[in-house]
Amino acid sequence: MRVEFTTEPFDLDEPPRHALVAREVVEGAGLDAVDVGPFGNTVEGGSEAVLAAVDALLRKALDAGATRVSLQLNVLGAGEE
Repeated sequence: MRVEFTTEPFDLDEPPRHALVAREVVEGAGLDAVDVGPFGNTVEGGSEAVLAAVDALLRKALDAGATRVSLQLNVLGAGEE
């Protein structure tokens, strides 16, 4: 699976707490690939690991002050991972 996500509100001066928390969640989730950027993040891994990471990401980012989390989840076919 591949998930692309952003947390809001944005702060161009420094990463807000919710963005830092989201980064910690995905970097510690044991996923196959993690690409964290200033305006979007992408992670890939097996379905159980990705779904667990998304659950933790949503809960922890919202608790840390996110007012919106946008995400897109794609199920990858054979050869796409």
